[in-house]
Amino acid sequence: MALLITSLSPAEAQALLPQLHALLHDAVDSGASVGFLPPLPAAEALHYWQSVVAAVAAGSRVLLVARHSGQAGLLGTVQLDLATRPNSLHRAEVSKLLVHRRARRQGVARQLLLALEDQARQLARTTLVLDTRHGDIAEQLYQEMGYQFVGLIPEYFLNSDRQLHATAVYYKLLELAIDEKLRVLPPIVAV
Repeated sequence: MALLITSLSPAEAQALLPQLHALLHDAVDSGASVGFLPPLPAAEALHYWQSVVAAVAAGSRVLLVARHSGQAGLLGTVQLDLATRPNSLHRAEVSKLLVHRRARRQGVARQLLLALEDQARQLARTTLVLDTRHGDIAEQLYQEMGYQFVGLIPEYFLNSDRQLHATAVYYKLLELAIDEKLRVLPPIVAV
């Protein structure tokens, strides 16, 4: 079955809140370091996803989801958090890469990242940054996909084991096609 990855509008994201909620719960329950600790209260998860929908509506975030074509259930999701300050409009943060346990080790995360990078290019976002739990299997994926390791921040977050863990910081510089570069160049002003 083909993997279908789509960028959600605010209305589509709102309609998929129960499935997004289930993805987040699955990630937290399986020990993923995604900013929440188990047990994840339903109200906290709902509040989080509502804030994501609001950010998508405001144009400051892109929300991608993966599913098998012809099937309703979500397999994964990832977000591109767009920097909004005037000096950082070329930059974005990759966040909340979640793949349901039933779909892991099947290339879903890789396909989500590739689609996210395409979205970033379309938005002329050429500098991507992310952080992940040091030692997590996700580090291998990021490295394989060309993300460059910057360094570690020790004792950065509390994990489900109630211990402080380091986060690994990565970046990737994306190339734009010629026509995309022309779209983002400042206009030439005759003097």
